[in-house]
Amino acid sequence: MIKKVLLALLIILILLSFMVVLYVQQPQFGSLPKGGYLEKIQKSPNYSEGQFQNLVSTTVVVNENNSISTFLKFLFSKKEQQIPSAPIPGIKTDLMALDPTEDIVVWLGHSSYYLQLGGKRILIDPVFSSYASPVFFVNKAFAGSNQYKPEDMPEIDYLLISHDHWDHLDYPTIMALKPKIKQIVCPLGVGAYFDQWGFKEAQIYEGDWFTKIEFENDFVIHVLPARHFSGRLLTRNKTLWAGFALITPQHRVYYSGDGGYGPHFREIGEMFGGFDLAIMENGQYDLGWPYIHMMPEEVAKAAEELKAKAILPGHAGKFAMANHAWNDPYKRIVQASQDRNYRLLTPIIGEPVELKNQEQYFGFWWENIK
Repeated sequence: MIKKVLLALLIILILLSFMVVLYVQQPQFGSLPKGGYLEKIQKSPNYSEGQFQNLVSTTVVVNENNSISTFLKFLFSKKEQQIPSAPIPGIKTDLMALDPTEDIVVWLGHSSYYLQLGGKRILIDPVFSSYASPVFFVNKAFAGSNQYKPEDMPEIDYLLISHDHWDHLDYPTIMALKPKIKQIVCPLGVGAYFDQWGFKEAQIYEGDWFTKIEFENDFVIHVLPARHFSGRLLTRNKTLWAGFALITPQHRVYYSGDGGYGPHFREIGEMFGGFDLAIMENGQYDLGWPYIHMMPEEVAKAAEELKAKAILPGHAGKFAMANHAWNDPYKRIVQASQDRNYRLLTPIIGEPVELKNQEQYFGFWWENIK
């Protein structure tokens, strides 16, 4: 009897393993960079010992030797107010009807943004799926937070992807947007995903940290350092992660991407002489991984070092990927921004931020949700 049970369990285990192997062969997982993409990676000064390295020593969790216990604590520890009790508010601005000459930023939820700068339409880290993961039951979007879909987007001059994590690089969204995307800007290795997904090589601009990419009409994108990591399955740091500076004759906009606090913020602030707007990660933090995501107080400090005139906090308000209360990032960034040398912008999803309007005010929308 015991032998039969063990045999049945072994068969089940083999079948499950086979199903997992088949599942991860789906195109959404991609494969490691090779060919010309790998050659560019291997020439990078930020790549050594078979993976990309941060500018300063960085571990994903405080004690990587105890990473399993940290993961179990994350899964099973008590979570308070991790999910909002009511739908996230938003408005459905018609992006196609906007005047393309108007310089604006529209938060689309989490780390997804639509921008118009210098007559160009830009989309950053779009995730329009209901889940930010390879499976449908993990990282479900909050009610009300997933209003925008690929069909709501106009033609996109530049798609910017900061790194390959599921909450920033979403295969279904990318494929639905494919006919609308003219050019792609991403850090080293990330372009390999787009190549595998059928985009033309001429559409893809990859950059190492401190790469300057010049386009027409004095529109410039800088690929800049972030303190983070990469990987869509079990391998880590085979592709690069980054932030961006978008420069036109009229405006300078910074996007932090994901990452912990580090000396790169001050260096970037000095390099560009400040920014009209800094779009900053502010959420999904934990004391167990303090070096790969910033606490709101660090976001405020980094924004001042960037010499930002205004900041727009994101990476919150759509997915619960850490154990903090869903509204904790907003409460803490408001407190941390008191008496700072920047304006804190807190639009609801879909509400346009006008870059030329320094008097534009946004309320604290999360206070209406318990």
